[in-house]
Amino acid sequence: MYELSFEEEILKYLPVVDRVVNRITIKNTDYEKEDLFNIGVIGLMDALKKFDASKKVPFESYAAIRVRGSIFDEVRKHGKISRYRMTQLNEYYEAKRELEQEQKGDVTDTDICQKLAITRAQLNEIYDSLNYLASVSLEATLFNQNDDGMTVEDTIQDQSIPNVEETLLEDERKKALEKSVTQLAEREQIILDLYYKEEMTLKEIAEILGISIARVSQIHGKIISKLKLSIEEELQ
Repeated sequence: MYELSFEEEILKYLPVVDRVVNRITIKNTDYEKEDLFNIGVIGLMDALKKFDASKKVPFESYAAIRVRGSIFDEVRKHGKISRYRMTQLNEYYEAKRELEQEQKGDVTDTDICQKLAITRAQLNEIYDSLNYLASVSLEATLFNQNDDGMTVEDTIQDQSIPNVEETLLEDERKKALEKSVTQLAEREQIILDLYYKEEMTLKEIAEILGISIARVSQIHGKIISKLKLSIEEELQ
C-alpha cells in the first residue's frame, strides 16, 4: 500500500487549517488571515509528527486542536480583551439583569442603550466582544465571572474537546445550557446550529441569512449574552 510522504500529508490536510482559520476571529491588526494560515500549517506539521493512532482519535479532530492551539499560542501576547472592554461587558450584564427584573420581560437594545447611556454602535461593540470571546472559548464566556482584563490564554479551556456540547462536562451546566437554548427564538437557534454544529463561518451564515457578516457577529454576541444570563438564573 502506497504511503503518503510528509509533504503530501501536509497538502492533504491543508483544508483543516483553512477551516480552523476561517472560524477564528482575532481582532488584531498584526495578523492577516494569511499569517494565521501559515501559523496553522506549523501546527499541522506538529500534529503529523506527534499523532498517536492508538489513541483512537480521528486525525482531523486532533489536527484541528493542534492548529488552533498553535495560532492562539502565537497571538496570546497580543490577543487581549482590555480591562475597559471587560468592564463594559459587566456593566452590560448588570444593566440587563436590572431591566429584566424591573420589566418582568424581554429587554430591547433600546432599553439597554438608555440604561447605560450609550449609542447603538457602542452596544454593537459589546456584542462584537462577546462574539470574539465565544469564538475562542464558549465555555469560558458562558461561565466565566472574571471582570479583569482577559487574554486569549485565559479563555482557552480543554482544546481536546472541540464539540460545544462535549465541552460542557458538568451535567448541571449542560442541562442549564440545553434549557436556555430552547428558550431562544427560532432564528437564534438556527444561528447556533449553523455555527457550532455545522461549523459554518460567519461569512457563510451571513450569506444564508442574507445579512452582513458584522450583523451576524453582533447577533451571535447577543445570543451568547442571553444564554449566559439565562444559565445564571437556572444555576441559582
